[in-house]
Amino acid sequence: MKRLISTLGIVLLFGALAWAQQSGAPGTTQQQDSKPPVQPGQMAPPAPPAQAPPVQTPQPQTGQSQSAPPPAGPQQNSKQASEARQAIKIRTNLVIIPVTVKNRDGQLIGDLQRDEFRVFCDNVEQQIVFFTSDPFPLSAVVLIDNDLSIKSADQVQKSLTAISGGFGPNDEVAIVTYDQFPTTVSEFSFNNDLLFTQLKRLDLRSHYPGAPVGGPLTSGATSNGRSLETGAPTTLGVQQQKQDKDLDDAVYAAGEMLKSRGRDRRKIVFLISDGNNSRTNEHTLDQTLQLLLKSDISVYSISVGHAFMQKESTRLERYATSTGGDTFYAGKDRGLENLYASVTEQARNQYTITFQPQDTDRSKDYHSIEVRVRRPDLDVTARQGYYQSGLH
Repeated sequence: MKRLISTLGIVLLFGALAWAQQSGAPGTTQQQDSKPPVQPGQMAPPAPPAQAPPVQTPQPQTGQSQSAPPPAGPQQNSKQASEARQAIKIRTNLVIIPVTVKNRDGQLIGDLQRDEFRVFCDNVEQQIVFFTSDPFPLSAVVLIDNDLSIKSADQVQKSLTAISGGFGPNDEVAIVTYDQFPTTVSEFSFNNDLLFTQLKRLDLRSHYPGAPVGGPLTSGATSNGRSLETGAPTTLGVQQQKQDKDLDDAVYAAGEMLKSRGRDRRKIVFLISDGNNSRTNEHTLDQTLQLLLKSDISVYSISVGHAFMQKESTRLERYATSTGGDTFYAGKDRGLENLYASVTEQARNQYTITFQPQDTDRSKDYHSIEVRVRRPDLDVTARQGYYQSGLH
């Protein structure tokens, strides 16, 4: 009996231990470890790696592609703005020089290369930043003297429509006449047919070159070609008419019209004049030249009448040579129509050179320019200077 009880106790003891192992203590083993039991001969599976926090990718803005980079930080923005300002500064500080090159016979030379040119500013050689021989579209003010002598006015009147033949569809042209005051006949237009019509309808005024005062016995006392009574110049007994034409003001007005046109165009004043000028201009020659040089405007003068006959076209030549233009003379041996074509051909087909001034005196506003070519026996025409204040 004792042996039976002892055996029964051992069985109950082992059963209790087995039940305890399977159920475990409540709230501990089953809640803390949900892994499957490890079988004999197996390795425990590795613990899963810790999950990294999610990375938030910037969402593209409206109109921005999915592959756009994230927005730049303050330092990058500052750098980009600085580079943009530097680019603008370099671009606006460039000096543009239209250059005409002719041989000794007056024929245009168009096959020169960049390394054949040399540019000097205040006698210091400059590096050429940009060079091209490509033609440029024109922005032109045709400025016509409206108080010529009868003969000159008739000559110009008959030839006016030929002016339109020198302009193409990409050129814009305005027409202005002047005597004491400039008068705008037409604003800028690309319509060449309209230009032809306006020139055909233009009716120029004229005057007698002087009032006859009789012969030498009735012309009064003279000294050095001037009347002692009035002080006016005389020529063969004909007293010269008092000048009331304001040439400087007329060129200044043309410059005001052209100054806002783009630097990607060739800006010219197409001037037809006898060169006479009054002393009542509101703007001086120097003030007018300053406006032209600051605005990259060239003057091409066609000298007619008194200025040609008396070789007194100094003012016309001064405007042309200072701005890189040219002066043509309407003599009997060459028609005005040919001169008109020469003006537009020369202005359109110039070389274009740009440089950024280096080693110049920035305390001065005006700086001289000289352009040379290495090829011998050629004549070079270019603007004679620029204003530092015109580069801003």
